Amino acid sequence: MTAPNLGWEAFLDLSAGLGCLGVEFRNDLKAPLFGGTDPATVKAAIAKRGLRFLALAEVKMFNDWSEAKADEALALMKIAKAAGAEAVSLIPRNDGVATDRAESARVTTAALKALLPMLRDHGLKAMVEPLGFAVCSLRYKDVLADCIAAVGGEGVYYMVHDTFHHALAGFGPIYPDLTGIVHVSGVTDAIYLDDMRDPHRVLVDGDDLLGNVAQIRALRAGGYRGPISYEPFSPLVHGLADPAPALRASMEFIRKGVEA
Repeated sequence: MTAPNLGWEAFLDLSAGLGCLGVEFRNDLKAPLFGGTDPATVKAAIAKRGLRFLALAEVKMFNDWSEAKADEALALMKIAKAAGAEAVSLIPRNDGVATDRAESARVTTAALKALLPMLRDHGLKAMVEPLGFAVCSLRYKDVLADCIAAVGGEGVYYMVHDTFHHALAGFGPIYPDLTGIVHVSGVTDAIYLDDMRDPHRVLVDGDDLLGNVAQIRALRAGGYRGPISYEPFSPLVHGLADPAPALRASMEFIRKGVEA
């Protein structure tokens, strides 16, 4: 989502040039996944550049479980395995269904229980992302932590700590030991949290209102040492002809803030 208009090879070159440790790819962009290239070719290209394939997104509405959803998840896992991905991403339903805590826990536990043997069969982890919107069926991290424990999924299931969604959900507890990846994006428009939406999400800089640096520092204080990945949805970011300078400046801002 950082550079959705780049071809997959140009995206790898951008990441390598910025000194990134790895990449995430997603299957919901305008172009076909990997531009239709065979996953094994993508795996070799990632390795050639010294990068890791951190996660392949996404199984949408994963906790709206059904036989069709199982087929969808299995298809993504096969691609992820062939492309050398370490994990797949699981995104909950976000349509106003199962929003209270009890129902959220019920539908999420059922899906995680069904997915667990599939993930183990493919040697994959899963990055589960709570979304901070009020209409989401998995909004709170403590609910997710309980669900992971309920299915014995530690070591397979990890949380995505998305700084945007963590803020929208009211902040709350963090789980550094269960966090598998951090997604960062900033919001600079002075609006209420409840009014923030994906198009407001820009690169993190000194005008950020979400406390990205503070969130990362808290995670690191709790022992988190995993990857940090950009996820800006703003058309302003997507429209950059060359995103490298802006990304480099944002990375340096975060690095200095976290290390201060």
